Amino acid sequence: MHVIECDVPSGSALSRELIGNAHFHDSYRAPLARPELGIVDIFFALFGHTPLWMKLVLIVRNAAARLAGLEAPTVAEIMRPKISVSYSVGEKIGPWPIFFIGDNEIVAGRDNRHMDFRLSVLKAMDGDAMSVVVSTICTVHNVFGKIYLFFIIPFHRHGVRSLMSNAVVAKRL
Repeated sequence: MHVIECDVPSGSALSRELIGNAHFHDSYRAPLARPELGIVDIFFALFGHTPLWMKLVLIVRNAAARLAGLEAPTVAEIMRPKISVSYSVGEKIGPWPIFFIGDNEIVAGRDNRHMDFRLSVLKAMDGDAMSVVVSTICTVHNVFGKIYLFFIIPFHRHGVRSLMSNAVVAKRL
């Protein structure tokens, strides 16, 4: 297996306090055979190649979220994510607003009434080799956030590992 579960790296922009207060967090590491890639290239190598079935699941989930009054990505943001020449904090990368961007990490996510989440894509040293670590942190605000998270976690875990594995196999990373 190319993708292994790991701890959120200590060098991540995700704060220890945020991780400690999270209702859920996970991290997965995969080898980075192309260390010359920039962090935005790595982000799109992972999240710019989402299978159609996964996009359709996301569209249905987002429609339900909007019915509940939550902010969610549009169908266009899911089906055809825009790729810009440069990015900065506050802009969107794919369907998510950027909270932090540096040479080796990008943190995007969304804050909603029921739950906030952060997604970190980090280019990191793994011994003598480079790797990419994808970490997700979710902080819930109420029972609806807990219920949502309970149902989504199994899909999330499978989806992230699948996207990372596909990127490794396709030599995009």
